[in-house]
Amino acid sequence: MKSTIRRHRHVAAVTLSVLALTLTGCASAAKQAANTSTSTATGAAAAGPGKDSKKVGFIFVGPKDDFGYNQAAYQGSQAVKAAYPDLEVLTAENVPEDDNAFRVMEGMVSKGAKIIFATSYGHLDAAVKIAAKYPDVAVVQQGNFISTTIGPNVGTYFGTVYEPVYLAGVAAGLTTKSNKLGYVYAFPISQSLDNIDAFELGAQSVNPAAKTYVVNTSNWCDPGKQAEAAASLLSQGVDVITQHQDCTSTIIKATEAKGAFSVGYHADASSLAPKGWITGSEWNWGPVYTDIVKTALAGTFTGSKYNANYRVGYKTGDNPFVQSKFGPAVSDATKAAVEAAKARISKDGSPFAGPVKDQDGTIKIPAGTIPDYATIEKIDYFVDGVVGKLPK
Repeated sequence: MKSTIRRHRHVAAVTLSVLALTLTGCASAAKQAANTSTSTATGAAAAGPGKDSKKVGFIFVGPKDDFGYNQAAYQGSQAVKAAYPDLEVLTAENVPEDDNAFRVMEGMVSKGAKIIFATSYGHLDAAVKIAAKYPDVAVVQQGNFISTTIGPNVGTYFGTVYEPVYLAGVAAGLTTKSNKLGYVYAFPISQSLDNIDAFELGAQSVNPAAKTYVVNTSNWCDPGKQAEAAASLLSQGVDVITQHQDCTSTIIKATEAKGAFSVGYHADASSLAPKGWITGSEWNWGPVYTDIVKTALAGTFTGSKYNANYRVGYKTGDNPFVQSKFGPAVSDATKAAVEAAKARISKDGSPFAGPVKDQDGTIKIPAGTIPDYATIEKIDYFVDGVVGKLPK
């Protein structure tokens, strides 16, 4: 009996020893795994978000052939593909500005994309969430502004869109016969208000009698609402129409059909208005997109100019938003006036050089003041000369 007890005690002791060794081994393994994980994470951070990525993803809020915003962004993605033929370019069209954007971008990350372009204004929240969840992915968002702390793997970028829009306003102001200009826009965000105000200020600079009549559609691309907006403006005697819409063909075709003039936006749509095309503003995203990819692939995204709210304009000489070609209705004198205005802005001026008054006559930008980009991006009013009220 005692022998049996001793044997059980011996077995128990051996078992406890084995268990202790096992636990010690597990602890060591866990510690080693933790150290490896930390080392890997540190290594990934040291490598830089997006470094040596084999894939890059682009999401678009609309179709790639909209003669507008999304077409220009898609063309930019193809410029990246041409510059980096070994880099797989993933694209997704018609991605809404909601949680679907997060899911689509996460799907691209799961496929190996470590560089993501979220190309619409309303994609910002989803882009910031993706950046927070995947620190090794470089995420850039087009057109919006991060007002909180900017993480090491995220940023926004845009051109100063209102500069070529101001020049288009100069051309429109010198072309109109009725002194009534039309502007169809989607939402009263600062970016749209900047454009509308700049267009009117450009027209005023050469034609003080010019007024800009506005209609909003509350949608980036609704052909039905666009057709109604164009018809409404044309019925009021407007003879030059421009727009801030993602898809532009409906408004341009309707304007051309009525023998009125068109000013384009986002992309070259002159083929849709062979008689009435004046000029426009369009994106040339290729150089910017390619440089962002180059920066991320090199592992130097963090701390770069793209790891911020990056903005460029005529003063820096590399604004990705450029003036479109002139149409047949534009005189040499008008072309010269546009070039003179561009030279003035590029040197030391601004479309919003003071004094600038709102519709109520209140001075918003004092005489002698040249507002900076940040100030202009906070504009929340229509300038004097714009006909129509901001929707509440």
